[in-house]
Amino acid sequence: MEPLGRNRLDPRVLAVIERLAGAGHEAWLVGGAVRDTLLGRPFHEYDLATSARAEVVAGLFPKVVATGLQHGTVTVVTGRLPVEVTTYRGAGAYAGGQPREVESVGTIEEDLAHRDLTVNALAWDPLRERLLDPFGGAEDLRCRRIRGVGDPLARFEEDPLRTMRAVRFASTLGFVLERKTRRAIPPLLGRFAQVAVERIRHELEKILRGDRPRYGIELLRRTGLLPHVLPELLDGFGLRQNRWHRYDVYHHTLRTVDATPAILPVRLAALLHDIDKPRSAAPSAKAPGEHTFYNHENTGAAHAKAILLRLRFPHRICDEVALLVREHQFVYSDEWSDGAVRRMMARVGKENLDHLLAVREADIRGRGFYVEEGLANAHALERRVRLLREKALALTVRDLAIGGREVMEALGEGPSPRIGEAMEWLLGQVLEEPSRNDPEQLRALLATWKSS
Repeated sequence: MEPLGRNRLDPRVLAVIERLAGAGHEAWLVGGAVRDTLLGRPFHEYDLATSARAEVVAGLFPKVVATGLQHGTVTVVTGRLPVEVTTYRGAGAYAGGQPREVESVGTIEEDLAHRDLTVNALAWDPLRERLLDPFGGAEDLRCRRIRGVGDPLARFEEDPLRTMRAVRFASTLGFVLERKTRRAIPPLLGRFAQVAVERIRHELEKILRGDRPRYGIELLRRTGLLPHVLPELLDGFGLRQNRWHRYDVYHHTLRTVDATPAILPVRLAALLHDIDKPRSAAPSAKAPGEHTFYNHENTGAAHAKAILLRLRFPHRICDEVALLVREHQFVYSDEWSDGAVRRMMARVGKENLDHLLAVREADIRGRGFYVEEGLANAHALERRVRLLREKALALTVRDLAIGGREVMEALGEGPSPRIGEAMEWLLGQVLEEPSRNDPEQLRALLATWKSS
């Protein structure tokens, strides 16, 4: 593990600690910053635990945001760097999975005793060069182990979301979930089901953004949490596919997710790209024991969007993931004309095309059979897309050489749905033959469209 030292601490954070200490208060760096420093990992968030009440902290610094004043938390902003400062929390600090209003100030030892995991129950005082580790968190880091503080069941009862946090840390750090901690999860599943959806989504995002999303999702399944997060994934467990696939739908999905870059919409699309295969599965008429999944990409797009809306993802992410799921099933052919490739590029959109190609490549890698052949096919399309992109072609109505006003003048009409229809028709003509994207040619085409 990496050594701790004042030279590894942002001087602005050190200044906050020194200001608190100068006013007669204890101040410790806690949580992820200490953990990730010891692991040699980058981090961008600083949390301090202090003996000072929140209102006292607020009076010591010129710029403070009351992010959770009733729970003893304020954010000190120093040189644009936010530093979250929280009054020590002791026994009884949690109720219903959320911090309770701070009535009395505890000690740093009491505060650490009610944190979720030993690797997060570390405190460092850089002024005295002292590491406080009452629960063996540093040893757990060395052993690559996730373990609950004290009695894991008691810690999880304080906040049932901690069950999923334990899985998330095991996944993102690549650690093993300690046996006693793992066994404390099933008794809390009923209470976990009552946790706010937004908090569950936040943990799922972190699992998916990590280096081992497949490991994280599988841990959710093995601990019993997955039915309360994404029960639809379990429908593909054990569902055999066909000669193109080595794995069942569930394990193919996880391998696909692992093969994607850590971009949230891409990871979500990979996670949900085959979500409707169980619904659309039909026995193959040509190969006994195999299944076909007719139209699963189209029905799956709507299903994927409904799932993400249920999990309170932003609408823009829901829409993009639905698009990627709907379009992921394409099989490229050298016989495609340039117009066909341009129409696909226009349908998917410039901003989504790279994400779609990433999902398709991961889908091929995740099937286990005929991978090289599939990748050669996908890469051939990528090369054609790259060549067409270099020509800066028109792919949307905004790229046309004339705009809506010119179209209205050419047609002699005012604003109406017909103007939009005319521009979409013009785009289709340009996608087929890019040289038509010229004002005079477009006006001539409009005359043809109007007369027909």
